[in-house]
Amino acid sequence: MLIPLTRKTFERLIPAVATGAQYAYCSGKFSDFLKRLLISVVSVLLIFLLGLALGGRGGGQLELIVGIAAGLYWLWGPVAAASFRNAECRRYLYCGFWQGRVLDVYITDEVVGQEETVNAKGQLVIVENRERRLNLAVGDRTGFSTELQVPLRKEHSNIASGQLALMLVMSNEPNLSRIAKFSDIYIPSQKVWVSDYPYLRRDEFVEVSQQLRSRKKSAG
Repeated sequence: MLIPLTRKTFERLIPAVATGAQYAYCSGKFSDFLKRLLISVVSVLLIFLLGLALGGRGGGQLELIVGIAAGLYWLWGPVAAASFRNAECRRYLYCGFWQGRVLDVYITDEVVGQEETVNAKGQLVIVENRERRLNLAVGDRTGFSTELQVPLRKEHSNIASGQLALMLVMSNEPNLSRIAKFSDIYIPSQKVWVSDYPYLRRDEFVEVSQQLRSRKKSAG
């Protein structure tokens, strides 16, 4: 089932400004916060030194504004990153509510990074960082199918083939004949979301999905 949604609903489900969940995702780990904080400190220091070098010739008010913005990078950086990812979705002209089924679900071990270290003999050793990931394939009766790979979570353990799957799809075609991008996948029977980045306002999406499915049952 594929039901076109209005632009207003699209912008309600994927907001322009980062949600709390999106901010938390883009904030990353504590080490990421420390990196942003270091960038903020170094940026403020450079602006201060540049102001001293220019003496009275610097733009005082502009310098202050830029300095404040740079000093708060640790705070607004995740907002900007999340808002940019949202904008990548919102640039599509049309969207639709998609309902299908889980076709396949399996787990793989993936290399997510490498680290160089030195062993006891003083030799350089490359250590692979591996992560267990969930691979979820979904599709519908029209033949459309797609697959999503995300880090494995405990709540994914009860996902199985045949379960109902819901998501938002995006396209530049008015009839949604060519799907360009899709959002988080929701498994309503398990009340589980499968995603890496939380594109949707999830409570809003669940509400919209319940309304559409109820309307479909009434019409049928």
